[in-house]
Amino acid sequence: MQLLVLGGTAFVGRHIVAQSLDRGHDVTLFTRGRTNPGLFPDAEHVVGDRAVDLRLLGARKFDAVIDTCGYVPRVVRLSAGVLADRVETYLYVSTVSVYEDAPTVDESSATRRPSDPDSDDVAADYGGLKALCELAVEAAIPDRTLIVRPGLVVGPHDYTGRFTYWPARIRRSGEVLAPGPRDTRVWFIDARDLAMFIVGLVEQRARGVYNAVGPTPAITMEALLAECVAATESDARLTWVTDGFLLAHGVSPFTDLPLWLPQSDGGHPDVDIRKGLAAGLSSRPVESTVRDVLAVEVGGNGDGPGWGPPRPPAGLSPERERGLLEAWRRR
Repeated sequence: MQLLVLGGTAFVGRHIVAQSLDRGHDVTLFTRGRTNPGLFPDAEHVVGDRAVDLRLLGARKFDAVIDTCGYVPRVVRLSAGVLADRVETYLYVSTVSVYEDAPTVDESSATRRPSDPDSDDVAADYGGLKALCELAVEAAIPDRTLIVRPGLVVGPHDYTGRFTYWPARIRRSGEVLAPGPRDTRVWFIDARDLAMFIVGLVEQRARGVYNAVGPTPAITMEALLAECVAATESDARLTWVTDGFLLAHGVSPFTDLPLWLPQSDGGHPDVDIRKGLAAGLSSRPVESTVRDVLAVEVGGNGDGPGWGPPRPPAGLSPERERGLLEAWRRR
């Protein structure tokens, strides 16, 4: 197939391109040339700003475009409009953050709307803006769209550190602050599994919306941290701390402690993935992901995209973790 990838050199995009090339597809990358420009010498590279330069592609047509880097509705609307007559399928990589808060969600569940639909402030209203991006694609290319909604994406070359924090922290050994309750289910998907699913959907010429989260079978926070201990052969000692204590001490869910969402805020919603499983969604063993992120550990910004402000490393600093553990013992 002739594939056009918007983005394709940072994290999720690079895994999608690698998977596409491995499966024999011809890939054209449209990027600004700022992130890992030396990647994929066997692919065609077109350098430009997607908001104004997509016409550099001329009149060429593609079997599919895979949009890995659309965050602002205005920009996605422009991209979809330019490519509407040039692609058979427009696959937009969205997020489960588009859903309104609910204990259980499936592909038909209500999605968010941003307070300011003209905003470019993705950090302030990520889910709402991504939901509008979905609508922009569907309006420009009706009946030829694919929307994939992953949860937290993890794996090698993750520049956010939101998953890598745990295996890296446990590898350092010592007493580790672990957020309770320990039987809370956590959701994430290895970027390589997401890439396989996305390329497979394109090959099937699928249409519609698909959730893409995992792992399967389900895993709890306790089981995840046990996998980290086993994979690193660490003598780390886990100290389980309650939601209430963490919130009372100003610990930010998901940022200070990745994957932790307090039960008082609803915890992790139950995401229905039956449609995705039927279409080929699968999960590699968690141990494999843990080992591989440590082998290619890049820290907070080492492999980050060439846009946006610097991102602080995810997770607690050693000093703050020690302070919280001391406070927990004194409670």
